[in-house]
Amino acid sequence: MNRLRKSLSTVANSRWFENQTYNFEILRSLGESTYGGAEIGEVLSAISCIKEGDDEAWYQGWNRVAAMVEERAATLANPISRGKAMLRASNYYRTAEFFLNPKDKRRKPTFDKSVANFYSGIDSLGIEYQIFYIPYEAKQLEAVYFPGGVNASSKPLIVAHGGYDSTLEELYFLIAAAALERGYSVLIFAGPGQGTAIREHGLQFTPKWEKPTGAVLDQFIGQFGKPEKIVLIGASLGGYLAPRAAAYDKRIDGVAAFDICYDFQGAALKQVPPFVRKLYSRGHTGFVDWLIKTRMKSSPGTRWGVHNAEWVMGAKSPSDLLHIFDQYNLKETSKLITCDVLILAGEKDHHFPLEQVEAFQKALTNAHSITTRIFTEQEGGHEHCQQGNISLFHEVFFDWIENTF
Repeated sequence: MNRLRKSLSTVANSRWFENQTYNFEILRSLGESTYGGAEIGEVLSAISCIKEGDDEAWYQGWNRVAAMVEERAATLANPISRGKAMLRASNYYRTAEFFLNPKDKRRKPTFDKSVANFYSGIDSLGIEYQIFYIPYEAKQLEAVYFPGGVNASSKPLIVAHGGYDSTLEELYFLIAAAALERGYSVLIFAGPGQGTAIREHGLQFTPKWEKPTGAVLDQFIGQFGKPEKIVLIGASLGGYLAPRAAAYDKRIDGVAAFDICYDFQGAALKQVPPFVRKLYSRGHTGFVDWLIKTRMKSSPGTRWGVHNAEWVMGAKSPSDLLHIFDQYNLKETSKLITCDVLILAGEKDHHFPLEQVEAFQKALTNAHSITTRIFTEQEGGHEHCQQGNISLFHEVFFDWIENTF
């Protein structure tokens, strides 16, 4: 009895797993409930049979709930109910796919179900949109344009993309729905390494993000005309990608790093013990590879991070991915950014250390203006990309746009 009492916490907490990666992905799904990406009871049902670190159980749990919601949606007569259910099914399929090995044959069909449910959902809800395709390196990128309300032309066009593990469809829950609600037009796209670009065309990430962004803007402006102002926002690794694009493409009037990603390699090295960093700096890559591969067996986050890098960045080994990550930093590029900049950060972001905020601020020597917002644990916005309080992020982001432009 005494042992049982010691094991019970007297303080409530928001953790479902000890592992931060599992815990965050659940919070990510819950956070997207704000704009219809989840329901709390369905999320709790999905994770009810998942054991710590069991990626197969993760897939089975989320896939089961996704299929249940999708099947129920097909029986619903009301188009609003049907559309909302399909959007949730879409996000659950995305979450189910997340930890599958990129070589797993279930990964692409699960992604396809996520995409199909997304478009069926917004069609059922009567949301106006237009899909268009952008020629890129003899292949193509995909973008979706959501025209805003009657006064949208007087507001900046919001252009959004994701990061290291994003899909185009998830951007609807993160930013597009909130922008439409506030009367903005929104253009979302999946660049190399993301969504259909990697899954259907094999296009891997490029640190020169101005190339895909420029191609998307060229196509959009050619088709719809040039908006008066353009605000670009990049989520997660997009905190590097979007500022990089803004440094070279002067059509971008404002850029938001959601959240900070000033130095990707520096952030990755913070995740490993000091002695491993020292081994890597001294060129002992074989030993570093062995240590990280050993860690992958017990750490879902490490396992997923390495497998994802092999897939979306072409890394050949764990040490190779650290080398590739070094190309994704804003140390030299920041001085080329001349537009208005919004820097967002969570005080307990498990991916990017808070110290990178000050480094980025100091490097922005030619920015038109710099606005920084660090979200606290007390506010509930302290996690990566403010998952847990997406509404707070929206408050800050849209007020910045209206105050700046």
